[in-house]
Amino acid sequence: MSVVPYSVLDLVPVPEGAVPAESFRHSLDLARHAEQWGYHRYWLAEHHNMPGIASAATSVLIGHLAGGTSTLRLGAGGIMLPNHSPLVIAEQFGTLASLYPDRIDLGLGRAPGTDQRTMQALRRQKSGEVDDFPADVRELMHYFGDQPGAVQAVPGQGLHVPIWLLGSSLYSAQLAAAMGLPFGFASHFAPGLLLQALELYRSQYQPSARWPKPYAVVCINVIAADTEREARFLFTTLQQQFLRLYRGDAGKLPLPVQELGEEWSPRELMAMEQTLARSLVGDRDRVRHGLQALLAETGADELMFNGPIVDHEARLHSFKIAAELMQSL
Repeated sequence: MSVVPYSVLDLVPVPEGAVPAESFRHSLDLARHAEQWGYHRYWLAEHHNMPGIASAATSVLIGHLAGGTSTLRLGAGGIMLPNHSPLVIAEQFGTLASLYPDRIDLGLGRAPGTDQRTMQALRRQKSGEVDDFPADVRELMHYFGDQPGAVQAVPGQGLHVPIWLLGSSLYSAQLAAAMGLPFGFASHFAPGLLLQALELYRSQYQPSARWPKPYAVVCINVIAADTEREARFLFTTLQQQFLRLYRGDAGKLPLPVQELGEEWSPRELMAMEQTLARSLVGDRDRVRHGLQALLAETGADELMFNGPIVDHEARLHSFKIAAELMQSL
């Protein structure tokens, strides 16, 4: 029985007291270790106007990490397509695919990934309708195809960069099924519709030349440590991050604390727990059981792990534990 592929989602977190340059160094170090530990792919996600996430120039950073590794697949998980011209994304990822052949993935999200004011600053508002998304995806796929049009992506044309659709709702699951594309579900922050989205995706899937069968990636938070206590301590960073986001504070990654303070209301705590319900936190045994249960429940073709931990060595250790567990399943 083969090992289920396992991958990394890196939001390039910027902890309190740090600057993005440090986060970039840590991401390259994590990518190099992930390659050694058997991780299949390493994705970065586009965010804007968030001091705690340094992956805004996603394609630039993908190139940096691809240049510092040799076999790992690098990609976007994802590019928020409403923010961009499909032609520009085709040129960027065509360039990456030309520099690093057969190592680049392009995952696409439908949300802008930011607030209204930042959307205006990005200057990407054709009609202001996210319903442009299916047409934009098709335009992007055309730029990577073999048939040149009046406008060509150079480089890009004929490179067939793998396109994925990503989501946290049922919409992208249905669209991925209709277009015969692989699908990634963001259960690291939106676990509620995971099973329904997977069922919808598989039941409605229309085979395509490149993807004759559906292929589903499930992304979760994994915080693993040698002891349950240490893992719970590290997890408070992610808990605080979401609690602060509910109050509109998209600041840097909080330092871990021994226990969450009393400043959070029961409603905020409940919302945070629902958001992070699929997170696997604990020592090896607990995380192993969680991984086994998740695979049995979802039938995922691949798992992707997000692990925002402030201490870099502890973060490396968490991803190493997760890799060892996946290889042992």
